[in-house]
Parts: sequence; structure tokens; C-alpha cells
Amino acid sequence: MTLKEDIYHACLKTLDDKIEIAKSSMEAAQESANNETKSSAGDKYETGRAMSQNERDMYAKQFTDLLHQKKVLGSIDPKKKMSTVESGALVKTEKGLFFISISIGLVRGKMNQAMAISPISPIAQQMLGKREGETFDWMKKSEQILEVL
Repeated sequence: MTLKEDIYHACLKTLDDKIEIAKSSMEAAQESANNETKSSAGDKYETGRAMSQNERDMYAKQFTDLLHQKKVLGSIDPKKKMSTVESGALVKTEKGLFFISISIGLVRGKMNQAMAISPISPIAQQMLGKREGETFDWMKKSEQILEVL
């Protein structure tokens, strides 16, 4: 397994875990809304039910967003060797590894760890189109791209 495949699979595992949590939370909130019983206070029932429904809607949105991210990640071929920084590239810089894919932050694979960032993130925008050996400016400093995988 290559380093890029390791990071790719770590992203996939992180996403699957987040999807499962969002799905379970969404189902639990729906169950809570369904089980709200009418109290003698009257409005309390409707308020509790509305709060549970809002919570369910929030988890449903997270679930949908995560499924979209999984689709985006699925469109990346981790075996493809890149010569320039683009979506799907694993970029080694002086600061560390960046996987240009989806925005889920730090992921830990078996071989190393990397920041999984979206191609539209500010740092990715500075790197896009660059090759090994080229530099980009980030946080008022010049950073060198050591390798593009």
C-alpha cells in the first residue's frame, strides 16, 4: 500500500465513522420526537417535539453533507500519480502532508498522517497547479512543495 492509498483509506474510514454517528443521532432524535408525550403543560409537548425535530433536521443535513463528501472522495483514484497539485493529490511540504480531497481535517493512516483539505480551501488554492520544487506563500511565509503524489 502506498502512502497516498493509506491516507485515502484513513479518510474513507473517518467519513464512514462520521456517517454512522450522524445516522444514529438522526434516528435517535426522530425516535425522541415520536415518543414525546403530551403533558399537562400543553405547549411543553409541542416545544419538546419541535426541538427534537430541529435536532433531527440538523443531523439529517450533516448526514447528507457527509454522503456528498463520500461521493467526492469516491471520485478520487488513490493509485493515480500526480505531477501537479490538483484534486486527489497528496502534497508533501516542509510543514507536512496535505491530501487535496475533502475537508475533514487531520487523518491518521497506518503509515503517516495528513491534513485532508478541500481544493477550495485557502491553502489548497495557493498550492493548486504547482509542481515538486515550487513554492507557495502561506501565512506570510514561503513554503516549498517537496513531493506531489
